[in-house]
Amino acid sequence: MHEVTVYTSSTCPYCTLAKNHLTEKGVSYVEKNVSTDKEARKELMAMGHMGVPVIVIDGQEVVGFDKEKIDNLLKS
Repeated sequence: MHEVTVYTSSTCPYCTLAKNHLTEKGVSYVEKNVSTDKEARKELMAMGHMGVPVIVIDGQEVVGFDKEKIDNLLKS
């Protein structure tokens, strides 16, 4: 079982693609919407990111919807 967190915003189409991809693969995840959650925004900025999506899989960060990188991290 992988630990997956997806940082999103309400208006981000790539966030929707990333969430749909994870759902299709049967991967459960925690969504943190930086548009509505100030703590999530602070977490994201503390990691050095200003944009979304940022997907964290078992501690590894994927910036943007990088399907190949996401799939590789989910294989390990």
